[in-house]
Amino acid sequence: MANAVGKITQVIGAVVDVQFEDRLPEILNALECDNNGNNLILEVAQHLGENTV
Repeated sequence: MANAVGKITQVIGAVVDVQFEDRLPEILNALECDNNGNNLILEVAQHLGENTV
């Protein structure tokens, strides 16, 4: 699922919820996130439902 764009909906500590409009990325896939110029790599650990990982 290369180049899928999601939206961060919630951050609690080290847990980040990301919502996607279409299909969800597979578990253990990496998500790249730009944090004010710093590239963060997040890992999909769980599908939460409602198009959210």
